[in-house]
Amino acid sequence: MRRREFILGLGGAAAWPFAARAQQPPTVPVIGYFSGRSPDAEAPIRVPFLKALEEAGFAAGRSVAIEYLYSEGRDEHLPALAAELVRRRVAMLVATDRPSAVAARAPTTTIPIVFTSGFDPVQLGLVASYNRPGGNATGVSLLTTELGPKRLGLVRELLPKPGTIAFVVNANSASTPFQIQEMQAAAQAIGQPLLVVSVGTEEEVDKAFATMAERNVAAVVYGATLFFQVISGRLVALAARYRIPALYEWREFVTAGGLMSYSTDRNEIGREAGIHAGRILKGEKPADLPVVQSSRFEFVINLKTAKSLGLEIPPTLLIRADEVIE
Repeated sequence: MRRREFILGLGGAAAWPFAARAQQPPTVPVIGYFSGRSPDAEAPIRVPFLKALEEAGFAAGRSVAIEYLYSEGRDEHLPALAAELVRRRVAMLVATDRPSAVAARAPTTTIPIVFTSGFDPVQLGLVASYNRPGGNATGVSLLTTELGPKRLGLVRELLPKPGTIAFVVNANSASTPFQIQEMQAAAQAIGQPLLVVSVGTEEEVDKAFATMAERNVAAVVYGATLFFQVISGRLVALAARYRIPALYEWREFVTAGGLMSYSTDRNEIGREAGIHAGRILKGEKPADLPVVQSSRFEFVINLKTAKSLGLEIPPTLLIRADEVIE
């Protein structure tokens, strides 16, 4: 398996490789942390997670060991990552996205799981209810796939005469049909022409931008997917090359040069997951820890990028922005 498809990472704070674990005191718990992102794309969640965990008394590399696995945007590899960590007999699994959370449930019903999921965890079968999870899993629920219509509305405010707006989705994501249905309904309700563009590889992304330029789309809205987070630099560069205004899922796209983003606050998400992990390591049971529902959102605008595109951001958007990058 190629390194890009399956990475055992030591990103973020100190972590101990499995081979060295036998040399550590047997009382030191080992967390198996895995994600569908890349190590770099995971940092906005991993960093606040580790900080909250340390505040709970578990410092990575000293009082807790952490083993990291990343699938680099390839959801199909996540079941193998989960099974590998279970074989290593970790004390806890931390799964920081919906596909990882689903994969974590399959190989174990006893190892505690802390998840962050952008889809209703009850519908996914991760927990029995928000207040009383009832099994071996608990964590943080957040909005991701449901935010497409909100992003579409923000783009409409940006462009007085938007023309056709492209909605770019991951062809390999299980949530894509739901996202398309939501966006098409929202677009139809306001009479907005919408072009759905489905991509599954980086090469297809390149071709998609050429097609969108030929179709003279007025703007791009990206669907929620781990794959786009892994190739964020490429997406931002292509939008700049073709001079197409784009609204992304997370603020990291905007700090890298993208135009706008609207999302939940990943600092809050990572911190709440770290708090849950700390409580479980102290002896509390996942079955008794309510699932936290993320309540903070971030709207970020890059004025430098807007200027390069010849766009003037309406005051109504600037007033509502949580962060303006100049």
